[in-house]
This record gives sequence, C-alpha cells and structure tokens, in this order.
Amino acid sequence: MTRDQTQRLLVIVPAWNEREALPGVLAELAASLPHADVLVVNDGSTDGTADVARASGTAMVLDLPLNLGVGGAMRAGYRFAAREGYDAAVQVDADGQHDPADVARVVASLDELGADVVIGARFAGVGSYTVRGPRRWAMQVLSAVLSRSAGTRLTDTTSGFRASNRRAILLFADEYPAEYLGDTVESLVIACRAGLVVRQVGVEMRARSGGVPSHNPAKAALFLGRALVALLIALSRPLGQVPAGVHR
Repeated sequence: MTRDQTQRLLVIVPAWNEREALPGVLAELAASLPHADVLVVNDGSTDGTADVARASGTAMVLDLPLNLGVGGAMRAGYRFAAREGYDAAVQVDADGQHDPADVARVVASLDELGADVVIGARFAGVGSYTVRGPRRWAMQVLSAVLSRSAGTRLTDTTSGFRASNRRAILLFADEYPAEYLGDTVESLVIACRAGLVVRQVGVEMRARSGGVPSHNPAKAALFLGRALVALLIALSRPLGQVPAGVHR
C-alpha cells in the first residue's frame, strides 16, 4: 500500500520544546519514509529543539521566532509545501505518539479513498486509545457535527495525524487557522466548506516517547469546550475556495 513515489511528499513536524522525543521520531521517519522530505517547524522552542533537528541530518528546519501554537506552525508548513510544489503533505507530531510506520498508509489513502484530506483516526477500530468524561463527550459532539459536514462518518476530528493532497495544501496555505484546536476542528470545517473530500483511516496512538504534554486532561477538556464554540463560529463563516486552476 504505497503512493506513487514519483510524487513529492513532505512530512511536517510541528515541534515546541520536543528536544527529548524529536530525535527518535526523525530516525523512525527516515527509516519508514526514505523517499519523503521532512520539515521540522520549530515553534519558538527554548530547549534546543531546532539544534537536535539539524543535528539529525535528516530534516529541514523552519525556525519560528515566537511560539505560535500548532496552527501557526502548520500554516507555515503548508505555505512551504505550496511554495516548493509538494504533491502531498502529512502532519506528524514530534512527541512520538504518531507512528511513522502508519504514514505511508494514511498518505496512500488519499488516492485509494479519492480524498483531499485523510485523518489518521484513533477511534476507528485500530489500537486501544481511549478518553473519558467531558473530553470524550465534547469529542463525540464535534465528530457528529463534522460528520454531517463531510458527508461521511468521522470518529476523531481532533486528531492531528492527517494527510493532505495538493488541493488541500493550497487551501491550507491561505486559510489554515492558528487558534488552539483550529488546526484540527476548524481546518476540517474549512476543507468541507471548500468542497474538499475528507475521509479517515484507523491508526494506533502510541504513548508519548519523551518530554512533557502541553495540556493536562482538565485543560484539554476546557479547550475542547472552547472548540465547540469555535466550531459554531467556523460554520458561520463564508465558504472558502480552493485556489483557481487546482484540480484532482
């Protein structure tokens, strides 16, 4: 299950203070995806994340002077992918929770499912990752609403593990939201309202391989509540458009 290797794939790794986990992630990416380019977007780290990325010798590094959050880092990554002419891009987190061995399957699903965006979903029959309580309820509501927008069943709309084809790259280069969870929830709204096809495939979530999570469960639940508000705002915005001249 591999994508046409003549097409150029960019792996975007947003990283904020991930010096501990990043080297292992980059080594796994190099082993699993020798044909892909890897871009680490150093999101204003203060722990030497950019230094360990450069020392790996396997990744390009884009340094942001300030911490913009995942959305800002990913928008920078998509702009790089658009400018450099990549055919597809895939987001992989720097903490090791996304298995690089799954990247090829998620990217190949763009063609197999006829999709513009494919989500690597944690709650789609693969693996044992679970969440409970208010966080779970909020995620279920988000998925139910976005499933209607996408015209397909989506079970994990807050997953950051996702692949985008050229059409989605060009859209996200212009319109990717920088707000917290905008990079997951709002970006899917933008994609659906621009007429892009969004699908999912199941992936297994791994334990963080190093470093400290930026949000504990209570904060995550609070922010997911905010995401529900952001979702309503996103749904009320004017329809977006894929840049002219971009076709499947």
